[in-house]
Amino acid sequence: MSSPGTNKAEGVSSSWKRTTLLVMAVTLHNIPEGMAVGLAFALAAQHGGDPALYTSAMALAIGIGIQNFPEGAAISLPLRQEGLSAKKAFIKGSLSGIVEPVFGILTVIIAGSIAPLMPWLLSFAAGAMMYVVVEELIPEAHLGEHSNVGTLGVMAGFLVMMILDVSLG
Repeated sequence: MSSPGTNKAEGVSSSWKRTTLLVMAVTLHNIPEGMAVGLAFALAAQHGGDPALYTSAMALAIGIGIQNFPEGAAISLPLRQEGLSAKKAFIKGSLSGIVEPVFGILTVIIAGSIAPLMPWLLSFAAGAMMYVVVEELIPEAHLGEHSNVGTLGVMAGFLVMMILDVSLG
């Protein structure tokens, strides 16, 4: 993103395209998500296979899996707009999430030593996505003539998440 009134990009200079940076940010964001799912299953196993803990771990895995669809689209659509074929854009969007099961399995293996770091890793994941959304996606959504659609989409998504948070506890 460039500074207002200039064509010079903000931040540290990089030869990477904006879409490459987006792919990297989402991929980095997915690592701690996979670790959270792995840790949830590891804790369920450590507590004697408690069905409630396995159900919670499965719910977390499904929830993270569902929210990966818009994340993949957030990668695939800009890649498609840059001229990649639909198939290549879809594959690259999907591959950004491949780190989740890999790091989930690694976390199950090293669960005892990684548990204290999880709040920090999840905070990093949230911060990376918030940065990308605030710095890149929201300003870019307001460049076109239908800029209100992006704003309304964010508001609707926030509303749905609040309803789910309150209703599911």
